[in-house]
Amino acid sequence: MRKNCLLLIFLISVLTSFAQELALAKQDGKFGYITKTGEWHIQPKYKVAKDFSGDYAEAMNDKKQWGFINRKGEWVIEPSFDKTKEFNSGIAVVLKDKNWIYINAKGEQVLTNISSDKIYDFNEGFAIVREGDYVGFMNTEGKIVVEPKFQKAFNFENGYAKVRENDKWGLIDTSGNYHVKTEYDGISNVYNGQIVANKGETYGLIINGEFKEVSGAQKIWDFSVNGENTYAKMNDKIGFIDNKGNWIVQPTYDKVRGFVNGLAPVSSDKNWGYINTSGEVIIPLKYRDAEIFSEDGLAPVKVDKLWGFINTKGEMVIEDKYDITAGGFSIFQKNNPKGFFDGLARVKDGKTWVYINTKGEVLNNMTFENLELFK
Repeated sequence: MRKNCLLLIFLISVLTSFAQELALAKQDGKFGYITKTGEWHIQPKYKVAKDFSGDYAEAMNDKKQWGFINRKGEWVIEPSFDKTKEFNSGIAVVLKDKNWIYINAKGEQVLTNISSDKIYDFNEGFAIVREGDYVGFMNTEGKIVVEPKFQKAFNFENGYAKVRENDKWGLIDTSGNYHVKTEYDGISNVYNGQIVANKGETYGLIINGEFKEVSGAQKIWDFSVNGENTYAKMNDKIGFIDNKGNWIVQPTYDKVRGFVNGLAPVSSDKNWGYINTSGEVIIPLKYRDAEIFSEDGLAPVKVDKLWGFINTKGEMVIEDKYDITAGGFSIFQKNNPKGFFDGLARVKDGKTWVYINTKGEVLNNMTFENLELFK
């Protein structure tokens, strides 16, 4: 019995170690992957590598050929491709002998008999197919699940896809049924259960299948930050609306960002601060730039040329001595964790990248030439 228990504990620890999130990092010109303790889980040995997507990551060997590694750092698909794209839904798109093809997790070519004028990536179990001027969707078995009848379509996201038909936009579900009929000039995807749309210059929300105009709105941003409220523009100023389309903060600001932890960054006359959902200024507008709060209760702010972090009281808890963007690679990309996430933030200190904790301490005292998010 004791031996069986020890074996079970060992197997669980092994599986957990391989399933843990890893961050791509570059050191001494080579790429590897670190853990959240700041230790190398996969030593830096790859000429080029990319983030993990599920259990696989794209990597290049010294001959400039691409393949895929697992979370142990083993080649699971030997490098033999000119280019690769990440695995999604168990399938990846790769370039082989000047042709884009689909492969499965064993590296075998699949979906060789599909009827599509172009190869598209999979997302959430579906890929776009094109026949002439029209697009639809197929599943991972190559079966057409949505007939090509749309002028344009975007990948499924959160179970719905944006589609254009007769020059109007709507949303479909994975069976091809209309979640929102194609009768809008613009539409957001479904974020936190909310949808933004416009008919010409009239902007509003789709609530219970019905379009509700937001009075005076020139533009409405989507609800990707949270499902309770978002920001909107009226008379060339920006304020906030709730998910019923009511103005909760009158549009008086030049720029804003979303509410997290009850606070949102706002800007007037190039100065940034934070307001609450009642529109009261909680942290004075005195920064050159500011970003949203994370769930850890810290937000990045720029005092002069560099960034630091404040708490919800507006106290500077991590000195402003970091860069947070470089060459278009940013911790503020959409759908990525903002600032601190699970107690860590990725920042640039001089010419090197580091992870810091909420006390401002550098993770394992490790510095990197390049550093990505944990996945």
